[in-house]
Amino acid sequence: MGGRDEGRRRWRGAVPGPPGGMGALCAVLCLCTALTALVDAWRPAVAILLIGPVLACAWLGVRATVVAVVWSLALATVAVVVRRHAANPLLAVEYLVLLAGGCAAVRAAHRTAARTAALARVTDIARVAQGALLRPVSDRIGGIDVSTRHHCPTAPETAGGDVYDIANTPYGLRVFIGDVRGHGLDVVRTSATVAGAFRDLAYVTPHLTDLAAHLDARIAPDLGPEDFVTALFAEFAPGEIRLVNCGHPAPLRLGPTGPTLLEPLDPARPLGLGARPGQRRCWMQPGDRLLFYTDGLTEARDAGGVDFPLLEHGSAALGKEPHLSDALDALYAAVTAHTGGPLRDDVAFVLCEQAAAVGGEFSSAVPSPPRTRSTPRH
Repeated sequence: MGGRDEGRRRWRGAVPGPPGGMGALCAVLCLCTALTALVDAWRPAVAILLIGPVLACAWLGVRATVVAVVWSLALATVAVVVRRHAANPLLAVEYLVLLAGGCAAVRAAHRTAARTAALARVTDIARVAQGALLRPVSDRIGGIDVSTRHHCPTAPETAGGDVYDIANTPYGLRVFIGDVRGHGLDVVRTSATVAGAFRDLAYVTPHLTDLAAHLDARIAPDLGPEDFVTALFAEFAPGEIRLVNCGHPAPLRLGPTGPTLLEPLDPARPLGLGARPGQRRCWMQPGDRLLFYTDGLTEARDAGGVDFPLLEHGSAALGKEPHLSDALDALYAAVTAHTGGPLRDDVAFVLCEQAAAVGGEFSSAVPSPPRTRSTPRH
């Protein structure tokens, strides 16, 4: 059945044409035929009707191109009969030009449909791989409630580069979220490499800044000269959250003092570009929520080009639902209400809430003290 469906898609054309495209094409061909047949001042060759197959090839797919070729030949015959040009010695040449051009248009439409079908298969593979990589999480880990989401556009050309992972390490619960530059299978492969390297390093690297530096060194050889990965590392400890930001959007904290973006004190370059970030320490109290996200959230724009107001609408959506999963659903509903429809870019969320005092929850065999460029907690 899969092969039969694939053949049907290639025959019909993988890219849908504009609404009413075939009707408009027939109207253009009929107009050309009428001018050729009825207007004395209009004397183009019947090969002018090749415009139909060419337009069908560009916009309407294989089947429409075949119909346009047949229709053009029929209309050319009508024009010749009406104008009584049957004895014209150039008529055979004109018909051959029309027929040869029509066959070339059908062949080009077949090639376009095949390329589009191949791209669709690659996109499906990328989406499946990305879905396996970004598995949803909804659990309490080390005294922290965690819920994740990943939303793809409804009709993406390729899969995006969002990636996240969570590790309950000897140093505390660690969260990683990143965004690989670009789209497609190569980006999904890089995302898998980044996630795998994080899992390898998160359990054996005591300090969060070292974790970022080691991950940067691990993935740099696999990146192209213009490739990079924005990344945010978080580590939950008793009463605080430690953050290392490598060019990623700042997390949103919701607490008694209101919503706050925890911006890095010293901006750092993304991974793959020699990242050497500092660490920021912030207070976390029971009931506080922390949202990690990718730029698909902050760059979601309405019809007027206005970005989604995260501090206002995002915090309101996240704060009105007691359960984290419901809060993320409310956030996505607020974003799509702002944009007026599904997002054009993929977006990933990791929402964490300190459920209770975490003293004793972590088996901190090796503590993670603040490193250089760290500051007092805020």
